[in-house]
Amino acid sequence: MRGGSYPVEQERGADVARMSEKRRRFEALALPHLDAAYNLARWLARPPVEADDIVQDAMLRAFRAFDSLRGEDVKPWLLTIVRNSFLSAVDKRKRQHEVPMPEDDAAAPLHPGLVSDQPNAEANLMMDESERNMQTLLASLAPDYRDVLILRELEDMSYGEIARVLDIPIGTVMSRLARARAALKDIWPHSVEGGRHGLQ
Repeated sequence: MRGGSYPVEQERGADVARMSEKRRRFEALALPHLDAAYNLARWLARPPVEADDIVQDAMLRAFRAFDSLRGEDVKPWLLTIVRNSFLSAVDKRKRQHEVPMPEDDAAAPLHPGLVSDQPNAEANLMMDESERNMQTLLASLAPDYRDVLILRELEDMSYGEIARVLDIPIGTVMSRLARARAALKDIWPHSVEGGRHGLQ
């Protein structure tokens, strides 16, 4: 009987070893980009979708899909998952009709109504005034423009990396980025000409 169970024990041991190696590689390659994942989630999030929830879901998805990653260019891959987690959370909220979400319409006029007027106390402590100003500005943009601007200006990603994250052509990245910058300058010129998050 014991002899018959030995292959099963061997297989279990191999599974544990594979999982340990996967965890080691995931920690080595993905965890260095955890701050970037949280930053992106924080800029995207709006109540009741919380950045912590987005990142937690994204990291779980990333670990499960880690074997499908080709190469070691992890940051664009991980931020794609973060953005997809955010979109999934928004879609889930819409389906449940728990909280009405603004319509995502690139042709809609710019407005600051995508951000809560009363952020919680913890968020106020974590963000200084320039960050709050920038979040208000970003929230005034249509999502297509906002996503490109966040990835380029706040995460310093290349056009090619942004194209991969958003699954759009590089030319579209450049066009949206130019329009987003122009829109921000029209809305709040003094906010984009200086400060820590000055946009060129």
